[in-house]
Amino acid sequence: MTTLHPVPEPGLLLRLTGPLQSWGLHSHFNERDTAPFPTRSGIIGMLASALGRHRDQPIDDLTALQLTVRTDRPGVMLRDLHTVGGGLPGKATVTTAEGKKRPGDTGTLLTHRHYLADAAFTIALTTPHGAIENRAILDRCAAALCAPQWSLHLGRRSCPPEGPVLIGQSDDALHHLIHLPLAAPPPRNRESPGRPVEFLGDRPLNHLPAPADTITDTNEDGSHPSAELNDQPLNYHPRQRAYRARPLYRRTLLLPHSQFAGLGIKQLTALGHYRDTRLHTIEGSRR
Repeated sequence: MTTLHPVPEPGLLLRLTGPLQSWGLHSHFNERDTAPFPTRSGIIGMLASALGRHRDQPIDDLTALQLTVRTDRPGVMLRDLHTVGGGLPGKATVTTAEGKKRPGDTGTLLTHRHYLADAAFTIALTTPHGAIENRAILDRCAAALCAPQWSLHLGRRSCPPEGPVLIGQSDDALHHLIHLPLAAPPPRNRESPGRPVEFLGDRPLNHLPAPADTITDTNEDGSHPSAELNDQPLNYHPRQRAYRARPLYRRTLLLPHSQFAGLGIKQLTALGHYRDTRLHTIEGSRR
């Protein structure tokens, strides 16, 4: 038995995992932070890179896509110290905003950069059913992710993804987002019916097609925003970069132990088996 099933939504399913990820939210000058999950600006930027778009090109078709994130492994927050410009002759040191060179002891800059280590996320990029123009951009993005024009990265250029990003394309992407194998080890305590897994979205999450046995009375249904993020990109132009705020919704589902596929080859094998046997056999879905 399941909760009320909304109209299925077509979309792409992506796998975001790698040694390091960094999804900047409030980065400013020498402090480069990361959100604890992929941001809309980071994901849309990755799609634009795959499509080969320059920073001054429009992204309205990409920002129309809706993002839902499943946290397979939250990872560990790391902070790295970088130095810039040290040990160089005066003419080669960092240039100031006025176009001058930093003198003496000010020639070396310290920067702090934050990363998520060993994190793993599965995401769905969806569009309302029947929107032909949005279905077309899904097809173009799927092709671009398989053969990207420019390199893909997990928020920052120094964070390449581990393996292919695209899992597949489906007419019911949110169904598969809930049921795809998780990139996480099985829980040690098997006495509980399942393990809580967090979902995050840019719209209410009470529409998720969650089976009844994954819903607990102690967790919110995700119908109300829990925060607001300034990560909806309006323009990526280096001199005109702009974002606007959007709501963040959270929901926790109790996923069964059998869905936790482990790490490395075990998880990839389970993911490949799911894709080959279920992703394209659900009625109305596509690989």
